[in-house]
This record gives sequence, structure tokens and C-alpha cells, in this order.
Amino acid sequence: MSRFARAETARSSLATSSRLLLAVTAAASLAACAQSPVGRQKADLAGTNRQAAVERPHRVAALHPRPISRVRVPDGDAKQGVSHGVASFYSDTETASGERFDKNELTAAHPTLPFGTKLRVTDVSSGRFVTVRVNDRGPYVRGRVVDVSPSAAEALGMMDKGITNVRLDVVQ
Repeated sequence: MSRFARAETARSSLATSSRLLLAVTAAASLAACAQSPVGRQKADLAGTNRQAAVERPHRVAALHPRPISRVRVPDGDAKQGVSHGVASFYSDTETASGERFDKNELTAAHPTLPFGTKLRVTDVSSGRFVTVRVNDRGPYVRGRVVDVSPSAAEALGMMDKGITNVRLDVVQ
């Protein structure tokens, strides 16, 4: 066998060994991925329906790892649709109900009440109150029970303070 033939055989053998090593490494990597938690999560999501895969946790829950505590309402008040807590005012461009935000309307954002619900918001320190219509979701700040529009905040006299303690009564 000539020198050239021996060199060619050695090169061919080396190339075959390299390809085999590459194939074994790739297979081992894929097997490791299948065992990883990420691989299992993707497999779990693939088995669920589209709706479950699209749903995401509420953005406040995603920002705060601990559960958000709500203001505890005495049982007598809860039966009458009354709650207490801190109110703030906000402005936005579009509401969760789909209507355009109007700072001159007496509207509010509440986390759970149905859109269109009328609320009487009373400032507990001054006794001033205003009736607002729920048309948005929020507030997204821990400890707040309602966000009111700027015109409602002005009626309550809270424009300078920014927040105030309120009592909420469901009117309708």
C-alpha cells in the first residue's frame, strides 16, 4: 500500500470517528434536554388546550410573589356591599371595558365589581362623597381598593393628597 493510500485511509477513518463522536454528543445533549425541567414544562404545555396555554397570571400577582392582602371588611358591612380602604385617582387612555377614558366623567376602576356598577365613594375624614360608575379594572397597587377619575377625585377633595381613606357603598 502506498503512502498516499495509507494517509487517505487514516483521514477517512478520522472523519468517520469525528462524525460518530458528533452524533453521540448530539444525542446525549438531546436526551439531557428531554430530562430538564424546561423540557418537561414545554411538554406539559403542549398537552394542554390553547386557552390554558394563553392564560397568564394577573400582572399584579406576577409583580408581587406574596399574595396581596385585601382590607378585611366586617361581616355586617360585607352583606350590604360596603368596603373600606384607600382610594387614589388615575388617568388612562383606554379602559378595561373598552370605552375611551374621559377624565371629566365620574368613573372608577375596581378589581372585581362588574362594569356599570354604581359606587358611592365617601372620604371618611371629610364626609364628602361622589357616585361613580365602574368602567375599568384596578387599582394595581397593594392596599388600594378603588381608583377614581380626576373629576371624581376633585369632588372628593383629594387632588392635593393623591390618596385618601374611603368607604365604598354599592348603589346599584
